[in-house]
Amino acid sequence: DHYLEVPFDLSKILFVTTANSLSTIPRPLLDRMEIIEVSGYIEEEKLNIVKKYLLPKQIKEHALKYNFIKMDDEVIRDVIDSYTREAGVRNLERKIAQIGRKVAKKYVENPSLEEVVITKADLDEYLGKNRYRHQLAGTKPEVGIVTGLAWTAVGGETLTAEVNVLKGKGQVVLTGKLGAVMKESAQTGISYIRSIADNFDIDPEFYSKNDIHIHLPEGAVPKDGPSAGITMALAVLSALTNIPVRNNVAMTGEITLRGRVLAVGGVKEKLLAAHRAGITKVLLPKDCKHDLEEIPQNVKDEMEFVLVEHMDEVLEHALLRNGEK
Repeated sequence: DHYLEVPFDLSKILFVTTANSLSTIPRPLLDRMEIIEVSGYIEEEKLNIVKKYLLPKQIKEHALKYNFIKMDDEVIRDVIDSYTREAGVRNLERKIAQIGRKVAKKYVENPSLEEVVITKADLDEYLGKNRYRHQLAGTKPEVGIVTGLAWTAVGGETLTAEVNVLKGKGQVVLTGKLGAVMKESAQTGISYIRSIADNFDIDPEFYSKNDIHIHLPEGAVPKDGPSAGITMALAVLSALTNIPVRNNVAMTGEITLRGRVLAVGGVKEKLLAAHRAGITKVLLPKDCKHDLEEIPQNVKDEMEFVLVEHMDEVLEHALLRNGEK
């Protein structure tokens, strides 16, 4: 030790460190570490944490009697989804504590209260206006609009790929604060479409006679990764052929030049986001089959999972052709 000038043995000491992102750790140090990935809590886990720990804790800390605050599952889910956006439960605990303080104030003002039942309509009073809104599935099939799935540090999210094909000189415009990998995925998808243009009676020169604008809202949120490859390719093909895409279908997967669909990460979080958005059918890379073992049974019972190996299968399940419903 350079401070006490006393030697000591570190050979049997285990050092543990945590980080929200591996990118914050210097590469030479990272190479010498054993990495343990810990995923965030899913909504179902957060729900049970609130019911079994956070709510009883706040009731006790505010000197209220057991079960004084009553919130049903739907109200708790609304607090989780609309007032917090995080991998853990720190902010969720703050929100439950905020409810506890206001209930305690009510009890002080009216000691005859036996219990306080909180409904969804009461949340504005206790927590203010909700801060977050999750995207829901579209209400009808549309041309050039496809629902994709994304992984974020705070869980899964649905994202919409929108495509317009305009008369122009062959420009591909990508907006929505997309990263380099996502831009390459879009280019790869367009090259794949050029290779199958004859199958869909698409003008072989479409790429030189038109401008293709691909947009992924929300525009202020950075996005990157290969997971939206098949989503963007399908949206471009739909816009070129004027064939609508089923609104109850979402997808994730990387695309190759030959149309193969490659595995991606964060499948558990993505599927839970699709379930929350009201999606009933999800297209996944076949190599992600093992990820389905981690999905809660209630989600499996309400959704259909289609494992695909090639873009042909994506088109078969997602495009609404020949008067289909």
